[in-house]
Amino acid sequence: MAAKRDYYDVLGVDRSASESEIKQAFRKLAFQYHPDRNREDGAEERFKEANEAYEVLCDPDKRAAYDRFGHVGAGFGQGFGGFRDFDVFGGLGDIFDTFFGGATTATKRGPQQGTDIRYGLITISFEEAVFGCDKQIEVQRIENCSKCRGVGSEPGSQPVKCPECGGTGQVRRVQRSVFGRFVNVTTCNHCGGEGRIVTTPCTQCRGSGKERQKRRLVVSIPGGVDDGSQIRLSSEGNAGTRGGGPGNLYVSLSVKEHSFFKRRGNDILYDLPISFVQAALGDEVEVPTVDSPVTIKIPPGTQTGKLFRLRDKGVPHLRGGGRGSQLVMVHIVTPETLSKEQRRLFEELKKSLGEAKMPKEAKGLFEKLKDVFEA
Repeated sequence: MAAKRDYYDVLGVDRSASESEIKQAFRKLAFQYHPDRNREDGAEERFKEANEAYEVLCDPDKRAAYDRFGHVGAGFGQGFGGFRDFDVFGGLGDIFDTFFGGATTATKRGPQQGTDIRYGLITISFEEAVFGCDKQIEVQRIENCSKCRGVGSEPGSQPVKCPECGGTGQVRRVQRSVFGRFVNVTTCNHCGGEGRIVTTPCTQCRGSGKERQKRRLVVSIPGGVDDGSQIRLSSEGNAGTRGGGPGNLYVSLSVKEHSFFKRRGNDILYDLPISFVQAALGDEVEVPTVDSPVTIKIPPGTQTGKLFRLRDKGVPHLRGGGRGSQLVMVHIVTPETLSKEQRRLFEELKKSLGEAKMPKEAKGLFEKLKDVFEA
């Protein structure tokens, strides 16, 4: 059997150490080697050894006997004696509460916001996405009971304070052991953490305080939304609990494709077909927009890919004022069939014009679009 170590060496103090120094040294070792915090091999034995040393050195009579006769004089000559109640020296039990107190800790349950609802898709037209619209939807959601107003008790009666937890919703148990005081705080099983008991349940909601209702709501869709946009209706979700506010309702949008308009950001794209004659001689043509038709001038010698910008004829900006533009791209259409007279005229024109040449400063389609969007 290994020889017992000197108690002063165990605690790491001088033989002249005061009671407070011995107490402080033991606290440090107790925290370091307590079995609930340190599961390394030998930690429990170190803890017991420190406790044994403190058991002797904190008692003036036992310490005096130990100083004169060693372990035999202290009454621990044959091994470990026993643990000391930690609470008697300066509140060590409270410190143990902090480090290894309750097996479980329950947080007091307060108001909780209701859950959100996701409705799904609302399909709108291209024009409705540009200018905005109102759409009516039908949703099912959880609301406070219309009879008991969410209390859960039949009207005329009130819930009573839970006798188990005294209305706190928590049960706190303090246990004392050789390792100190352990505080275990758990949710009250009797009231489920509510702190109150419904003795006369509401006949409509059966004491839950909630009921499922079907509601018709109007969704105001602002102008400028795009396919995949999401609208939030604040406080139109499920009801909260314990006084918490309702959640939100989210609606996703699907925008139908237009028969001839395309959208790029806040701009609207439109392809304008013209004939050889209109391109060569110039013309005035009517162009449709989401507002009303607009007349534009086609200058003589216009080439395919020519872009015209119609300002403020595009999609409104969701954040901030103003609208985008409508971009009109010219496409010269080649006739697929010709009459005899038309062919004769084209033959004469061919002889007159000669071979076609690339216009000066001609740009590809990509460059034209880039110039317009950067303008």
